[in-house]
Amino acid sequence: MANANMNCWPVIVIGGSSDRNQETAGAFQEFPQVEACRLYSKFSARPSSLEAIPSVVEKAVRTSIYGRPGAVYVDIAGDMVNAKVERNKVREAFCCPPPPVSLAATAAVKEALSVLTAAKTPLVVIGKGAAYSRAEDAVREFVEETGLPFLPTPMGKGVLPDDHPNCVAAARSRALLQADVVLLLGARLNWMLHFGLPPRFNPHVKIIQVDLCAEEMGNNVKAGVSLLGDISAVVTQLLLCVHKDGWKYPSNTEWWSTLSEKIAANAKISKALALKGTLPMNYYTVFHHISQLLPYDCIIVSEGANTMDIGRTMLNNYLPRHRLDAGTFGTMGVGLGFAIAAAAVERTKTKPQRVICVEGDSAFGFSGMEVETMCRYNLPVIIIVVNNNGIYSGVDSDTWKEMAKMGDLTSVAPPVSLLPEARYDEVMTAFGGRGFLVRTAEELRDALQLSLDDWERPSLLNVLIDPSSDRKQQEFPWLTRSNL
Repeated sequence: MANANMNCWPVIVIGGSSDRNQETAGAFQEFPQVEACRLYSKFSARPSSLEAIPSVVEKAVRTSIYGRPGAVYVDIAGDMVNAKVERNKVREAFCCPPPPVSLAATAAVKEALSVLTAAKTPLVVIGKGAAYSRAEDAVREFVEETGLPFLPTPMGKGVLPDDHPNCVAAARSRALLQADVVLLLGARLNWMLHFGLPPRFNPHVKIIQVDLCAEEMGNNVKAGVSLLGDISAVVTQLLLCVHKDGWKYPSNTEWWSTLSEKIAANAKISKALALKGTLPMNYYTVFHHISQLLPYDCIIVSEGANTMDIGRTMLNNYLPRHRLDAGTFGTMGVGLGFAIAAAAVERTKTKPQRVICVEGDSAFGFSGMEVETMCRYNLPVIIIVVNNNGIYSGVDSDTWKEMAKMGDLTSVAPPVSLLPEARYDEVMTAFGGRGFLVRTAEELRDALQLSLDDWERPSLLNVLIDPSSDRKQQEFPWLTRSNL
């Protein structure tokens, strides 16, 4: 629930609790669930009677999707589960209508466009709020009409395709640092965007903030212009002003040259790492070959440390709402559950899309037994475990054996190390799925193609990489401690 609430996802949790007449008596698993859930949900309540259940559920559903979406909790006491009530005594509740769509103030829209047109180094940041708002058509038209560079957040990927000519994700640090005006579309200035503060942002940057939550406006950095409303609706308002004024950001500016040069330089470095033929493979080699085989419309689920960070830059998304990862809460262990849910939805479609779950070995360990669920329901999820024997870095088998000679491994082995070359593939085969142990690029391509061709059962590729493999040199650490 906390993970859903932090990510602004509408989740409805219905939980059971002890009988009401046993409260304070030490009942089985007695706990103040309603009170506890208020800490990480938008709404938490227990119906006072059977008659009240429909109205409480309707309010829970409505609260979860109105305003900023989030988690809600409905508590059902044990003595209510098997109880009965006369139908005519039940309070009738109607299904709530879709959330109302609000527009930004006209004066604020004009002011926002004025700030944008005066910018020398503008940048659009597309957040997952734009994906949730289904704003992809409006955002695409806006970006292409204005000629502005854009940067997606991790789950904003795919609102516009990652290979769009205006996407500057490969120059992310440079774009954020040198932008003088940033248009935030459903993105928050939290840790994922370095709070909008130096050293990752220009200290004089002007923020144009588009969000449906008034409380988010000016969070961490004062907004130069606040546009309160639905992302799709507000972007459409901006578009109308752009059409009226006929403004477009020139493509021959020094800013575009700077971004293009940085994109090319980073691509060259990544390509060199990807084409290394040494064994064990590195992250870049693995993702290079995976990216060449993944279907255009696949749903990518990813979690881990370097696995998620590097994979985000190399595994493109071309469609909105086709990426799920550890998210705003940075929660590990959610990946396999996300993949199961996505696969269950996809199997109801006439043309289902493949679900690819890319896991670090540590992240897989949090919920690895969910492969049994996949096998139980024949969900054709493809899990790719990028196995470096640890968290960020591990050790190879020979080093592990040497450490064992030094004494008790519980005292000697680094806490970030995991068992070298653990056979995660055999966990999948134990339940009837397909497992592959992968050491080379050829084995990786063959195993992935076989898995993509199999729609009857899940597969797991256990890809062994160099334990010392790391990200290419970064300008900043992944978690910048901005000058708060």
